[in-house]
Amino acid sequence: MKKIELFNEHGFKDLTFSNYLVHESEFMKVINFNFKAGQQLPVHSHDLEGELTLTILEGEGEFLGENGATIPAHTGDVLVSEIAEPHGVRAITDMRVLVTIAPPI
Repeated sequence: MKKIELFNEHGFKDLTFSNYLVHESEFMKVINFNFKAGQQLPVHSHDLEGELTLTILEGEGEFLGENGATIPAHTGDVLVSEIAEPHGVRAITDMRVLVTIAPPI
């Protein structure tokens, strides 16, 4: 078993979002993205089979989809998606997001 004190390990950057590889194995990948208000991870997709989750650990923002679709995102919200489905995130306030990808890419 492994414990990571994520808020102590990983902070924010002023110019762009910040990412930190929390865990990687043959079964999954876990990445922490931190966004200052106004920063975003543009809509993108992966040409692979699998699923991902985006969990809002702190803050408020929007989950982004194709054709300009948005879904409000608040602390405690989880988005579950196919990896191939277009996805992205935009921060309204400073925001911490935990992404899980299975299988890992």
